[in-house]
Amino acid sequence: MSEHRRKPPQPQSGGRAAARRAAPQPSGRRAVPPRGGHESAAAPEEGRSYGGRAEARRAAQRGAGRRRMDSGGGGHGGRGGGRRGGGGDFGEHEDGPGKKRLIDYPRRGKRGFRRWTPSWKLTTGLGLAFVGSLMAAATVAYAWVEVPDEDKFATAQNNVYLWDDGTQMAATGGEVNRQNIDYANIPAVMRNAVISAENKTFWDDSGIDPRGITRAFVNMAKGQETQGGSTITQQYVKNALINDQSQTVSRKFKELFISIKIDGNIDKREILSGYLNSSFFGRSSYGLQAASRTYYNKDAKDLDASEAAFLTALLKGPTYFDPAGGTDADPAATPKANRANAEERWRWILNEMVDDGYLPAAKRDGFLAKGFPEPQPLRKNAQLGGQIGYLVDLAKANFLAKNKEGIDTKQLAQGGYVIKTTFNRDKVNKLEDAVQDVYKRNIDEKKRPETDKHVQFGGASVDPGTGAIVAVYGGEDATKHFINNANETGAQVGSTFKPFVLAAAMRDGVRDPKLGPVQSLEERTLLDPDKAMYNGENDLKIKRYNGEIWRNEEGKEWLQRNDNKNSYDDMTLREAMIVSANSPFVQLGMDIGIPEVRKAAIDSGLLEGSLDKSDVPSFSIGISHPSAIRMAGAYATFASSGEQREPFSVSEVKRGGKQIYRHEATSSRAFSAQIADNVTDVLRDVVDDPQGTGKNARIPNRQVAGKTGTTDGNKSAWFVGYTPQLSTAIDMFRLDDDESNKNRSFLKMFGTGGKAKIHGSSFPSEIWQKYMSDALKGAPVEKFPKPEPIGEAFWGGGAESPEPTPTKEAEESPSEEPEESPSTEAPSESPSESPSESCNPWEDWSCGDPGGSDGGQPGTGGPSQSPSTRPPGTSNGGNANGGNANGGNANGGNANGGNANGGDEGADGSGGFFGGSGGSGG
Repeated sequence: MSEHRRKPPQPQSGGRAAARRAAPQPSGRRAVPPRGGHESAAAPEEGRSYGGRAEARRAAQRGAGRRRMDSGGGGHGGRGGGRRGGGGDFGEHEDGPGKKRLIDYPRRGKRGFRRWTPSWKLTTGLGLAFVGSLMAAATVAYAWVEVPDEDKFATAQNNVYLWDDGTQMAATGGEVNRQNIDYANIPAVMRNAVISAENKTFWDDSGIDPRGITRAFVNMAKGQETQGGSTITQQYVKNALINDQSQTVSRKFKELFISIKIDGNIDKREILSGYLNSSFFGRSSYGLQAASRTYYNKDAKDLDASEAAFLTALLKGPTYFDPAGGTDADPAATPKANRANAEERWRWILNEMVDDGYLPAAKRDGFLAKGFPEPQPLRKNAQLGGQIGYLVDLAKANFLAKNKEGIDTKQLAQGGYVIKTTFNRDKVNKLEDAVQDVYKRNIDEKKRPETDKHVQFGGASVDPGTGAIVAVYGGEDATKHFINNANETGAQVGSTFKPFVLAAAMRDGVRDPKLGPVQSLEERTLLDPDKAMYNGENDLKIKRYNGEIWRNEEGKEWLQRNDNKNSYDDMTLREAMIVSANSPFVQLGMDIGIPEVRKAAIDSGLLEGSLDKSDVPSFSIGISHPSAIRMAGAYATFASSGEQREPFSVSEVKRGGKQIYRHEATSSRAFSAQIADNVTDVLRDVVDDPQGTGKNARIPNRQVAGKTGTTDGNKSAWFVGYTPQLSTAIDMFRLDDDESNKNRSFLKMFGTGGKAKIHGSSFPSEIWQKYMSDALKGAPVEKFPKPEPIGEAFWGGGAESPEPTPTKEAEESPSEEPEESPSTEAPSESPSESPSESCNPWEDWSCGDPGGSDGGQPGTGGPSQSPSTRPPGTSNGGNANGGNANGGNANGGNANGGNANGGDEGADGSGGFFGGSGGSGG
């Protein structure tokens, strides 16, 4: 045997332990020779002699490598081989001294959760790497981004408005009014006001606000509305350079880097002047100089601190801070609401200027004492004269409210849009002609300055089949009269509201007086307009549904008056609608419940915000103030058998030849056809019956349904009516045009146009008849659907049911109000099939003489075409509402067809409560 293969000599002392200590060992866990076939291969190495420490280390490393290889190839060779010999999942591969890793994760030599917990070195390293990568990306982005040329700011184009047939209605050139001025011509008070309100650190910051940016990103990530926080530099970039108002992450990043770049390369004064030259101040004015001219008719350099504070307030959003209103974008932005917003922010900005040291407190106090710096009234572009300006404004408002692209007022003003409207040129012209014809023939400011000055008309016409607004009359001229009278003006609608009460009576029914105020439909009684009887007495004492006397907050009873103080016998709801009696509908509304009446009006298409918030009895006779457009649309719901369609004025919008908006036709079922057709049938009698208050609106050979309305104090008058093809509302009122007059209010119309009193049956129905006759000329003659029977009989408001004549014992039995019940029965002088021949049990007034008690012309019968079996009579003598077939006075056709004024304001506790009782008549 060769010397090289001989077994190494054993140490002379120490035994096996000494030999093991003498042999080199790896630095990790003590190795145990593997069992089985690997032991003979390892044995020769264990006894080798080494010449030094380096050789020993190399030998140890070679040994560890072999063991890892062996355990990997023969891990099943014996029990425990993987654990002790480096094989398997938990050997030297993870805990031994193998090759060092760049990232020690999972951590070597750790067990349990510590194995998966990053070390502080790893965490710190990764954090530094992330920050470094961000800095590198920011550096690249900063170098890559280019500052856009301000001269490339979107050039304003015309917006083209089309009639419904596609022909051009208006091209609103010059909508963008922008005039640049240099820094020297921007007054210090304006610069300071903007800095105090918008960016207090402007002179010192680097062009960005990290906190504001973080807040904006968080809000966008949450899907919430973004808040203000951009610096003046960022707003300048957004307005003048990138011309992008979208709230997106990409736009924010772009804005961020451009802001940083220009802040380091452009003087702060240039940035401030650029911002003020590019900002939108409303009324189509871009830049401070244009805004100064638009609002105060002066150059920007002549502004004082108070005016500067107001113009700065507009930067928050002119839609909600221009005192003239911002209805182009939001109907809620009314002049009243906007003025309150503007005054509040104006005061705040003046106070901020004092706090920042830009304005002495004494000057601030002087401006506050002087009051809000009133801007000029809104002026229209001369190209938008006549009715065109009103049409354009309505189309703008409709598009801005309905488009899903996020297009706002500023973007629309930049132009390039082709807007197809629903307005029909022929109908618009005919509506204007009808109004002007009546105005010129009857209104004379020079002859009657006290009664004929400030007379206004408004009107709107809606297609019941689509909801399209086909015509409006907004006023004399959009460049002279700036309120669109077809929109909401605040004029109460009077008795034109009664059809909604009737619809609620048939849909929701009246409540059972024995049950609580909230009742199911099964517990209520749905009414038949020809069988439900109500008391028509003048000064009727109104009760709650359960018989309790209704009292106002002062404890006063409500005595409901009829127009001209006319009293009627018990009458059907049809008869009450024909002569526009107030008492039956006021009590009916209480029996149904005012919330149900309000809901019926909203379901028909009226806006909830236009309806009176109180639940007073007069709610049912029109103390609310919907617009002519909404009234025409709500009546169109009845015309279309209960199908409600939202009024709209824009059918399509294109830009660059691409369609970006199209009206989506939708409808909802407000009432069943049975209910709506019965309402229509009753309203037909208002026009067709000789005693009907709306008979002046008849159109030969066409079916017409409609209702008159006149309000408390004779401050407004309406006629709203429809045919199967067209629904139109006309209103008349007196209101000062001077918008700067904070105390302006509606004026009474007694004596206006030479009439003792203005009713809906006079000028409004005359205009309606002329317009509708012309507008429908040549159109097919259509008929309304025949109504199906509906509802049940009912006796309300003290009307007596047709029970047998009570015996003496019954008469002596307790009653609800025994002190007011008559003790005798007064038979009628004329034959009648009335359900009751007795007097009203609520009040002691004579109902035995239907012709009146003072020798006037007696009533000879009811409405000639009414299916009711009992004629309404009168007790005030004079021209009887219940009988005279000639219809009464010369200007309206009906002696009672006017104001159901609900009583003179505050007189003897009748009417006039809560600032608007009264209601209306025919």
